[in-house]
Amino acid sequence: MKVNAEKERASLRCMKALASRGCVDAVSQQMASHPQYLESFLRTQHYILHMDGPLPLQYRHYIAIMAAARHHCGYLVSLHSAHFLRVGGDPLWLQGLEAVPPRLQHLDQLNKVLAHQPWLTAHSHIQALLKTGEQCWSLAELVQAVVLLAHCHSLCSFVFGSGTDTDPVPLPRAPNGTPPGYCLCDAANGNVSVPQPLTSPSEHTTRRRVSVVCRIRLNMTSELFHNRSLPETTVAYVEDEEEMTYSADPSRFITDPEFGYQEFARREEDHFQVFRVQDYSWEDHGFSLVNRLYSDIGHLLDDRFRSVTALPSSHGPDLKRATWNYIHCMLGIRYDDYDYGEVNQLLEKELKLYIKSVACYPDATKTPLCPLPWAPLKPSERIHVNLLIMEARLQAELLYALRAITQYMIA
Repeated sequence: MKVNAEKERASLRCMKALASRGCVDAVSQQMASHPQYLESFLRTQHYILHMDGPLPLQYRHYIAIMAAARHHCGYLVSLHSAHFLRVGGDPLWLQGLEAVPPRLQHLDQLNKVLAHQPWLTAHSHIQALLKTGEQCWSLAELVQAVVLLAHCHSLCSFVFGSGTDTDPVPLPRAPNGTPPGYCLCDAANGNVSVPQPLTSPSEHTTRRRVSVVCRIRLNMTSELFHNRSLPETTVAYVEDEEEMTYSADPSRFITDPEFGYQEFARREEDHFQVFRVQDYSWEDHGFSLVNRLYSDIGHLLDDRFRSVTALPSSHGPDLKRATWNYIHCMLGIRYDDYDYGEVNQLLEKELKLYIKSVACYPDATKTPLCPLPWAPLKPSERIHVNLLIMEARLQAELLYALRAITQYMIA
């Protein structure tokens, strides 16, 4: 009965995804093995992209494109390019950053820093975007943009870690002959040549597939978000349905491609200071700030963090905490009350290298050079690890960005 209940819950999540998007995307299919978490993820993503907020829908999807492009994630770039056009976005914007309004171009610096070296996020980045003028951002707009950037950066880690990226646009590969212990930064830095896109920015491709179409009698938008009972639903399988897909080269949305992840500097002579959670934490600082400036998003994000840490695991809570704290440590965030010796005790070397690759330069995991120590793990456990990586990275980026916003507000 318990197994059947879980299957029913997973089916319900897929129905909700069908109702809001018309199909179950590849990411939701991967997460369906953890239905409790999937519900939280879908609710948050739906709120960020579709519900009330200061940014117009075109801006939201274009910011998602910018974020995914930093990691050469063809799957998400193409997905949000199609959504961008569907909500009335200007096709010329998809030619590259030089074609968009200056205020979106100004966001590129913050996007770049948060994606690769979030510890560089500073008061000056916030000030530059909020300064007076026609192209400035409001504080509410910037907070929503920051949430979108962090959401999509971390989602890139999940997409590559779970092998979801199936976009036809060629992705950069790490150079052959790289030693196993080498940090595969070159693939994420842009130090390798990027192949030309298969299609021009204005081209679409048509494919045939078997899809599931969900016919709903009532408007599902508010129903999904407020978690009310589903209206009567009819599910039909439609064969040979024509579907328009969009293919875009991520490199056209990137400036400074050489900029990528570097080891967080911990030497005393370096000016980068460790981010201590005791001084600025999600629970005591970040949650209240983001929830005040972007209504309800704090509760939704907090539910995601709680959902992923509450997922059952055969490896126990200590391994989950070691994974979370290890990711934060690589991004310059430390917990004074944690014994980091546990990281080496609980995480094997190969698993640590995998976690680091997926969290810090996820597009490099497309190569066989990235170790995948998954033989003993069930598929649901593999997804669980990738969910932990995604959520830990999401919280880390939010902490850096929200701290910089706090510094701007009190300056």
